Amino acid sequence: MASEGVSSREVRKPILLLAGVNVTDHDLTFRSLSEVLQDNITPYIALLEAKDCPGIKNLMQKLMGQLMNCCIDGDSLEDEDYVQVSQNRIRCSMTSLISWYESVTKKTDSETPSKKRTSSSRHWQSPPVVVIFKDMESFTTKVLQDFIVISSQHIRDLPLVMIFGIATSPMIIHSLLPHSVSSLLCIELFQSLSCKEHLSTIIDKLLLTAQFPFKLGEKVLQVLINIFLYHDFSVQNFIKGFQLCIVEHFYSQPLSVLCCQLVEAKKRVNSLSHDQCENIRRLPSFRRYVESQVSEKQIALLTSDNFLKDVIQKLLEDLHVYHENYVSVLRCLHVFTSSLPKYPLGKQIRELHCACLENQVWETEEYESSLQLARMLNKSDLVTMLQQCVEIFVSSSGKEFDKTVEKLKEFLTQFQKLEVAEAFQERDVSVSSQKELQKKTDLYHLQKTLLELKESRRSKKLTKFEMLRFEVVDYIDSLVRNYLVPADHKTLHEIVYFNTASVLRGHLNAAPRIALHTALNNPYCYLKNQALKSDGGSISNKAPDICIVYKLHLECGRLINLVDWLEAFSTVVMAAEGPNADVASSDQVDDIIHARFIRAVSELELLGFIKPSKQKTDHVARLTWGGC
Repeated sequence: MASEGVSSREVRKPILLLAGVNVTDHDLTFRSLSEVLQDNITPYIALLEAKDCPGIKNLMQKLMGQLMNCCIDGDSLEDEDYVQVSQNRIRCSMTSLISWYESVTKKTDSETPSKKRTSSSRHWQSPPVVVIFKDMESFTTKVLQDFIVISSQHIRDLPLVMIFGIATSPMIIHSLLPHSVSSLLCIELFQSLSCKEHLSTIIDKLLLTAQFPFKLGEKVLQVLINIFLYHDFSVQNFIKGFQLCIVEHFYSQPLSVLCCQLVEAKKRVNSLSHDQCENIRRLPSFRRYVESQVSEKQIALLTSDNFLKDVIQKLLEDLHVYHENYVSVLRCLHVFTSSLPKYPLGKQIRELHCACLENQVWETEEYESSLQLARMLNKSDLVTMLQQCVEIFVSSSGKEFDKTVEKLKEFLTQFQKLEVAEAFQERDVSVSSQKELQKKTDLYHLQKTLLELKESRRSKKLTKFEMLRFEVVDYIDSLVRNYLVPADHKTLHEIVYFNTASVLRGHLNAAPRIALHTALNNPYCYLKNQALKSDGGSISNKAPDICIVYKLHLECGRLINLVDWLEAFSTVVMAAEGPNADVASSDQVDDIIHARFIRAVSELELLGFIKPSKQKTDHVARLTWGGC
């Protein structure tokens, strides 16, 4: 970070970190960066946000508060309740900061040799002070300018390193800072990974592996990816959605007890109860499997639990082998399709994975067009792809790909032989064609010869390279048809696959207006209080005040008379009092009911159901129609 030979007023290596569009993941990114720096470079780190630093004074207060807390207590920077030094005793200025830094470094130097060795192994001998500006574009220009100018004047006494988080372009620094200020900075630029790359890594590590038994169905995965791509770009939210799928699967699927590692699953199969065996017999995929068997085996599967358990162990093993082979062949197919023009099957492997889960991918038009394009690949690209496929299958955990690796290596050997043979053949053809053209000098014979060459090219057979290229593509096609069968075609896939996309969509794709109407119109739905149950359109006086007011307002037109509304509300609320209510306290009760009504109406206005009307002072205007 620091560099030798900087001028006396040049701030040491300010870092521009291109973090991309501001999303919720940035908090985690900067927190992780702070922890890494704290563990390896320096304990003195301050993490500043624009909302906390409207002026230079606020910035210095926040900076000194965080730095001195680092010295007092080495807790993480997440804790906002850090110990603040009294402003009366320490003035928040650069001079005070320098004095603090000198006292802290002297204290470190005077430690015992053993402590000093331990700290030096983690931190630099003269650790810099790192100031991280999370959202540089949001900071006031004057605040940034003043802080940089002040820091440059004390850079010899205080080794300061700034990290600016940028969401747009590195050129923004020249828009925010004049040349006189930006010239004080010796800038280095870093680019963080895009959120799409993080998403690809997560899918690759969690879903495209046989290590974890739990899987997502095509529709569920598509819901999570769509929310990520079209709503928030948040990897954290994608992970939370994935965790929600795990909870829902293990909560709603009784047979999820078998969704574990293969060895453990086989042990659990032996301890299945009769009811659990019946649950397996009810699975749609298992019914299809039973229907495909001979009658004697069908009877045994449906009547004998012991025989069923033996078959289940074999089916679970087949499902595990299917996942191992599926991932390897999927990666191999992605090698071929990811570089084709216009990406018929998608550029990312997650798109190809969704296409394979949805249906038999070899029956789609996109797959046919991909094969046609693959049959036109040049030799160098084809050889490179084959080499990548060999690496994939060699590193695969599947045990069925030894012959596949041998076949692919055989293709590579044939391509090498062709390269040598074609080089000699092309040289001989070019020499003979030149001699033929040199013999015939008149125009008639020249035209005749050119037409003959053209016709021979049209009617000629495929070259050895073209035939070999067709063989390679056909072989890859055979692998796809054998191993990329959709998961819902496999028996017992319901045990490990979560396919209830509607449940996930209901949790993640919020519909606040419908939920609000349901809560106000039928509070029992959320409160589960038996006293709140009501028949049809009746209004229960046990319901919360806002629910009563809301139901009454549904019966009104565009303008609502507040007096009539209050009377109706009072009638409903007083219904429980009966005719023997205490007359002496009626005025007090009316005041209480009036206050309750005003509060409920104010809450409805806050929620956006009504607004004051300029036409009549004692009326309010209704803003929503049709219930929800």
